[in-house]
Amino acid sequence: MVSAVRRGVSQRAVARRFGVPLSTVQHWVCRAQGRRLDRVDWTDRSRAPRHPHRTPVGLEQKVLDVRRWLKQYSALGEYGAPAIYGEIQRRCIPSCPSIATISRILQRHGVLDACRRIRRPPPPKGWYLPEVAARRVELDSFDTIEGLAIRGGPHLTVFTGISLHGGWVIAWPQRRLNAQDVVQRLLEYWRVNGLPAYAQFDNDQRFSGPRQYANTLGRVARLCLLLGVTPVFVPPNETGFQAAIESFNARWQSKVWSRFQHSSLYCLKRRSLRYLAAVRQRHAARIEASPARRPFPQRWSLNWQKPLRGIVIFLRRTDDRGRVNILGHSYQVSPNWVHRLVRAEVDLSQLVIRFYTLRRREPNDQPLLREVAYAFPHRPFKE
Repeated sequence: MVSAVRRGVSQRAVARRFGVPLSTVQHWVCRAQGRRLDRVDWTDRSRAPRHPHRTPVGLEQKVLDVRRWLKQYSALGEYGAPAIYGEIQRRCIPSCPSIATISRILQRHGVLDACRRIRRPPPPKGWYLPEVAARRVELDSFDTIEGLAIRGGPHLTVFTGISLHGGWVIAWPQRRLNAQDVVQRLLEYWRVNGLPAYAQFDNDQRFSGPRQYANTLGRVARLCLLLGVTPVFVPPNETGFQAAIESFNARWQSKVWSRFQHSSLYCLKRRSLRYLAAVRQRHAARIEASPARRPFPQRWSLNWQKPLRGIVIFLRRTDDRGRVNILGHSYQVSPNWVHRLVRAEVDLSQLVIRFYTLRRREPNDQPLLREVAYAFPHRPFKE
């Protein structure tokens, strides 16, 4: 490159010819300026400074001595970089290093007591349900958005849902939402898209049913059992279990509700449907690769009086005595498993409740803790 430049070729032409930046050509031309090419040092030079600045060894030893004295004799028991800096200034030691320099000295000599935080990989999606975590079955998660009001119009409630693996989303804005409305929305959704293996809800009474009575399951849980879908109720005040649906709720409010000024419920529904169609188009490949869903049964009719069969799952956290409350009853799980997560499977067919341990650090290890006999009373359901 230097030889070509010296023959009269422009530096830009040389850079294009050799496929390098212009700055590279300028660098080597400057390196060889005024000398024969066979006498130029063409080796790469270190980018480190020629005269690196380092704290003198004696000053580093004084820092270590001060740290040792503070650790042994300090009334506060503090011997970190800020405490060492303050003690050095108090002793009027010349050339006092800064707090950052003291920290580097401590790190260089390996006398830092603080442990770095261990970043563990997150558990797989639906880790608390082995079939869902293995991507063999699908889970639909449902929630509500409340507190929305159109100016001069009604207050609204939005019933939302998302499939965990496929990412199929739904959102129904309406004036009110009770358990009967949730049942109708679920039937509309599942008739078109098929049935999942699990349907997940929070502890809203519209989903779980009234809690003032023991041994009570609401309309939504009964609908799931009648269709062969396992209802899952996540623990209250626990983060992570509803992360997928809560994330979608935030996106819907940002991209639909807050983005436009809605004059009526009809306009809001139109914009919501347009947004949902765009999201489903983006997730088309993900939906196609998601676990298969069961087709909605033909000639199926809703019979509230039919005896319930199947499993209802409650995710709960034990108290300080290792007990959990399920369906209005308190059960002793294990005195050695306090303030920990458990999965309680209420088997209405085999008349038993099974308690399994749950740990995010070891999501694949979910041993059975205890089995308790339980008989759900089959009383006439008040429609």
